[in-house]
Amino acid sequence: MQVTRRKFVHTAATSALATSAFLSGLGAANPGKGKTLKIAVVGCGNRGQHNIRTFTEAAALMGHKVEIVALADAFQDQVEAAANRFEVSPDKCIVGWDAYHKVAESGATFVILTTPPLFRPLHFAMMVEAGKHVMMEKPVAVDAPGCREIIAIGETAAQKGLSILAGTQRRHQLSYLKNKALVDAGAVGEIVGGTVMWNSQVPWIRERKATWSDAEYLGRNWLNWTELSGDHICEQHVHNIDVANWFLGRLPQSAIGFGGRARRETGNSYDFFSVDLDYGNGVHIHSQCRQISGTYSRVGEFFRGTKGELLGGGKIKGNDVSIPEIQVLDKDGRIQEMVNWIDSAITGNPLNESRQVAESTAVAIMGRIAAYTGEFIRFRDLMENAESPLYSQTLSVSARDFETGSVTLPAENVAPVPGDGAEIRRIG
Repeated sequence: MQVTRRKFVHTAATSALATSAFLSGLGAANPGKGKTLKIAVVGCGNRGQHNIRTFTEAAALMGHKVEIVALADAFQDQVEAAANRFEVSPDKCIVGWDAYHKVAESGATFVILTTPPLFRPLHFAMMVEAGKHVMMEKPVAVDAPGCREIIAIGETAAQKGLSILAGTQRRHQLSYLKNKALVDAGAVGEIVGGTVMWNSQVPWIRERKATWSDAEYLGRNWLNWTELSGDHICEQHVHNIDVANWFLGRLPQSAIGFGGRARRETGNSYDFFSVDLDYGNGVHIHSQCRQISGTYSRVGEFFRGTKGELLGGGKIKGNDVSIPEIQVLDKDGRIQEMVNWIDSAITGNPLNESRQVAESTAVAIMGRIAAYTGEFIRFRDLMENAESPLYSQTLSVSARDFETGSVTLPAENVAPVPGDGAEIRRIG
């Protein structure tokens, strides 16, 4: 059925991405088809190339063409791989740790940021200053100051009418949108607890070559270094944590947890985390993630309510309730999020997912700190309480260090050990 704006907002107002799904329906019928969307990408590895593809597919669904005006990366081979795949001429390829400066100066209307999370606040700030619509991959920071910076930059973007997408595609995926609407309609009653998990293996490892500097080794093997990735509870598991925040409609107040490192052969990240997230009112979500080869893999979310239960984007049992049909152009959330981003920019109804993804990133960081230190960690001490040492705590490598050539490699194969108060100051 066709969903009117009044009916949609009335039944699903609590879901921001439900509104995005509505906007995408408008975009599909928008008479302003045939536009040429000028895009640039900062970070041309696998994720950057994947996002070029999904952006192009989304644009085609909406009747638009795509022109890639700039490809930027710290490494020549990464840029060349993307340029060859998408048939981009060499004059549009930019190499170097400062390549994002030229992207900001380019004629791109849309910019995709897929560098390691450490760089996100720095790059996001420059793109918003330049007036670009930005898709920034999750997570968006590796420490609390970075999360707060993303929120502040997002507010500036809102004032400028820029559309900001966060890369948390589950919020755009039809199955999740339906279940969220059902939850809001009372299908499972009040959510009283659950489990979110990303249990898998290490996605990849880059062994150091003799010719690589410390900066290049960190940049190429970034996934395995907390300083660049935020550890896998942040870099990967943030997807599931974000779903918990979304479905519950609020953020956790505190975290207690543990984790460890026994198998990883590179970097300084943990192998696993097990964290209790306290959402208040007696509601606890068990956050668990693991990257160890040869172990049981499971990725997803489970929530129990007073009247039923559900899997995040899967089966749901509970009250029989009705919701209006949710319209999307593609069931794949990774393509639909691009549809929503493009539509919101073109129609002048900008998305702004900056705060949402920054807060979910901060929750993951809170869980990481709880596991690293063995301490009881409060969310407000990261994001609100300026008197807390956690509020201003950063990691040992900064994004600007790469541009100035002052990167020093942290100790490798050394991980935080809970129980020593010094750890909370040293590694956070």
